[in-house]
Amino acid sequence: MRSYSDLFRTREFTPLFLTSALQTAASTLGGLALGTLVYRATDSPLLSAVSMFGPQLAQVVGATTLLSGADRLPPRATMTGIACVFAVGTAAMAVPGLPMGGVFALILLLGLVQSLGGGVRWGLLNDILSQDGYLLGRSVFNMTTGLLQIGGYATGGVLVTALSPRTTLLIASALYLAAAGAAGLGLTRRAPRASGRPSIAQTWRTNALLWSSPPRRTTYLLLWVPNGLVVGCESLYVSYAPDRAGELFACAALGMFAGDLTTGRLLPPALRRRLGIPFLLLLATPYLFFALRPAVPVAAACAALASVGFGASLIQQERLMSLTPQELSGHALGLHSAGMLTMQGVSAALAGTLAQLGAPGVAMTLMATASLLATLTLAGAGAAAGRRPSGGMAGTYGSATAAGTGGMAAGSPPRPVRDPGRRARQE
Repeated sequence: MRSYSDLFRTREFTPLFLTSALQTAASTLGGLALGTLVYRATDSPLLSAVSMFGPQLAQVVGATTLLSGADRLPPRATMTGIACVFAVGTAAMAVPGLPMGGVFALILLLGLVQSLGGGVRWGLLNDILSQDGYLLGRSVFNMTTGLLQIGGYATGGVLVTALSPRTTLLIASALYLAAAGAAGLGLTRRAPRASGRPSIAQTWRTNALLWSSPPRRTTYLLLWVPNGLVVGCESLYVSYAPDRAGELFACAALGMFAGDLTTGRLLPPALRRRLGIPFLLLLATPYLFFALRPAVPVAAACAALASVGFGASLIQQERLMSLTPQELSGHALGLHSAGMLTMQGVSAALAGTLAQLGAPGVAMTLMATASLLATLTLAGAGAAAGRRPSGGMAGTYGSATAAGTGGMAAGSPPRPVRDPGRRARQE
């Protein structure tokens, strides 16, 4: 696939795209409304950050219990059901007088459900598109997310001020219901990608298989850790600028849109593969200046510039798919999504704690420093693996990382890994 029009001519791409877009709009409005509601009630940067990114903390539980369902449940019914659960849960958080304990219990429950949703959605996208179309298709989803977040945070800021956080939560609930309708009516009924019943034991076996490959393991860490720590910086926007947080979120989303457009559509493959590590460094560097407490316009510009670096995720996902058998694509992408969101939730809690003890700007700088150190450490580990004489998978990955490719040797086509656990995948 060479153009965006090719994508939308592909059967099922449009309804999947619409379902995802409605869910993104709902989560954007709902997240800002919930973070504002909690901050007004508690005056706590920690609780505000965790309320916005708390569902991610439950991802680790889902990744170790539910994730085998990503390839073993019918995609249409699963996506429809997940959107309905979010509609009900978001509406419940808008109930007046609901104690904070009840709010956070709902947040964790929704996070547990969400851990399955990422694997189902991205596995279905991988099925719908040809092998060379996944990165282009995923870039469209990411760019749409950026645009919806720009508009959603701006709109959410207006709605929260003009109406109330609770009313904004109800609007988000209605958007989740619309997403359920788009999935149920637009997607085609498909058989599960893999046979067998979902189970905790199967989840653990497949997780162990995916994690056993050194190239995949390093790719997962590059997908999870650096960007998770930077999301910890973003989780402090509300406490950094309580009345103008929507502007910061919108500018960060604009930067993410620019990065995904550049990575998915404009960069030639050979150059794109060399930019994985540089993009991750860009992702963190602008936040080093937040300790100086820049004014909101300058802070917004820094956030936009930093978020261009989120384009690294597309590069790493392309690498991950080249290393993963088709029948495990949903589980592999679900593990990526669950691990990434878990790290984001942990980072939000850590950033909130640091801001509680000091100041939001200082906490952002500390989180950005940790992200830079993580990126350099992983790049160095990959380079060291490339110098080993084994000539195996670790060497292939390491040499690519040493060149800053984000895991793929420049100019070489993706090659699937021959896993020793082939028989286990067919159970």
